[in-house]
Amino acid sequence: MDLHDEGASAWGDVPSNPSRSNSSQNIPKIAADQAAAEENAKSQPADDAPAPTASAAPRSPGRPRPGRRVGVPQPTRLEVAEDPLGPLGASIDTLAEPQVDEPPAPPQKELKGSRPATATSTSSIRSMMDSVSLDDDLETSSTGARIPPPVQPAANNGLPKQRQPSVSVEQAAKPTFNITVGDPHKVGDLTSSHTEYQVRTVTTSKAYRNPEFAVSRRYRDFLWLYNQLHNNNPGVVVPPVPEKQAVGRFDADFVESRRQALERMLNKCAAHPILQHDGDLKLFLESEAFNVDIKHKERKDPLLTENKGMFGSMLSVGGGGKFIEHDDWFHDRKVYLDALEGQLKALLKATDTVVAQRKGLAEACGDFSASLHSLASVELSPALSGPLDGLSDLQLRIRELYERQAQQDVLTLGIVIDEYIRLIGSVKMAFQQRQKAYHAWHTAESELAKRKATQDKLLRQGRSQQDRLNQLSADVADAERKSNQARLLFEDMGRLMRSELEKFEREKVEDFKSGVETFLESAVEAQKELIEIWETYLMQLDAEEDGTPFVPAGIQAASTGDEGAERPQTAESQDTQGSEADTANATAESEE
Repeated sequence: MDLHDEGASAWGDVPSNPSRSNSSQNIPKIAADQAAAEENAKSQPADDAPAPTASAAPRSPGRPRPGRRVGVPQPTRLEVAEDPLGPLGASIDTLAEPQVDEPPAPPQKELKGSRPATATSTSSIRSMMDSVSLDDDLETSSTGARIPPPVQPAANNGLPKQRQPSVSVEQAAKPTFNITVGDPHKVGDLTSSHTEYQVRTVTTSKAYRNPEFAVSRRYRDFLWLYNQLHNNNPGVVVPPVPEKQAVGRFDADFVESRRQALERMLNKCAAHPILQHDGDLKLFLESEAFNVDIKHKERKDPLLTENKGMFGSMLSVGGGGKFIEHDDWFHDRKVYLDALEGQLKALLKATDTVVAQRKGLAEACGDFSASLHSLASVELSPALSGPLDGLSDLQLRIRELYERQAQQDVLTLGIVIDEYIRLIGSVKMAFQQRQKAYHAWHTAESELAKRKATQDKLLRQGRSQQDRLNQLSADVADAERKSNQARLLFEDMGRLMRSELEKFEREKVEDFKSGVETFLESAVEAQKELIEIWETYLMQLDAEEDGTPFVPAGIQAASTGDEGAERPQTAESQDTQGSEADTANATAESEE
């Protein structure tokens, strides 16, 4: 090979030395021609003439067209495309006008293996990215994640503002009951006479057919409900019914006190979170054929006791035996309840004594009034017979006041004391049920121990009695299950009684506070009325001394009942009116 062929290429893409020198000399000329072409393209409008392409660049004269070069980027032919962003080189302001209605579509990521983007698409994407302001909200960014805008308070478009609920959701979901016991009336003949009450219920519970209904019940029906609630819910302190009374059970005071006690009992049962779901309470409040439903239920009781719960049979099994309390909390509560019961019984006895004294005083006032009236009828002097007659009427009014106050003492403080004495009896019944559960648990444990001992004995004897051994294994498993159930029942009953006794303490404070306040208010009102009665009588005596004839309070009230009736004026009142008239005249003269 010659020396001038030393730099030649086998592919024919590198010229020889002479041509290399010529191409090196023509490089500035080619660059100048390309610059001139770009200046012409900028000076002409974009839509009049197409943009110059790379193929329009002049080549050096005599240079052969090279073949495909390896590793060298090939020039790309630029063509005019209908770009929605407008022609190349357009300003951002001109491009923004047609984009007012719809924003530009975000650029999509180029997939692997796709054809390379042309210069036109590259320039259009670049111009679109330039038109997007990076200072705007992040939600307009095509590369970042869409971030939700901050939550703004809802505008009040003239709508009324919703009030916050006054109670919790749990309390709002509980049904409400309003039970009234009224209209006590005597039913039956001399041998089967009894008092019936109308029980009217208004409730929001969906377990009842109607939201409002009324039924008739007698005392023994309330007693049946009390016993059923105790048997169905061991460990729950059931509100008690008033006690029986053989003598005077049709007296008006006794019937009224019993009516109020029965009404309080039903409302407390309906407000209890456990007792309000009892089926017997629903039967009592809603059944119209109550006696028939009870008999029908009693016929099914033998089948129901097996499925009602395990505590029904367990408590019947767990019976006698001395019970030693191992829990100090229950021991202290039991001692406290015993002391409280004794104190409440002493307080009730003292209250009964006060009531009896008020009734005795009322009877004495009645006797005193009769004696005064007899004396006034014998007296010939009107100046003495009138005041005696007035004092006789006054004593009758005082007698009515004492009788009413005695009845109010029974219905305010006495009924609260009597109710909590009976409620302590319900708490003691719950303690007895807990003791029965304890005995049932230990009975089940002793039975389990016996069966395990028998099983161990058979195991030591060998495999000669395999059938009996299998039966004993099943019996041991059953005894172990019953023992665990009895233990869980005893523990659950203990937790339930703790909450029931805490509720008992809270309600005791509220009920006694309300009862004492009502007792004091009634006593204050009675004393005010008594003072007013005596002051009225003294004013009448003063009026008689001034020359006005004595008129008893009842007759005076009847004579002065009409509007505009003139009352007798005393000398002091006449002097006062005269001085007021003189003062008015003097004031009028000074103003004139």
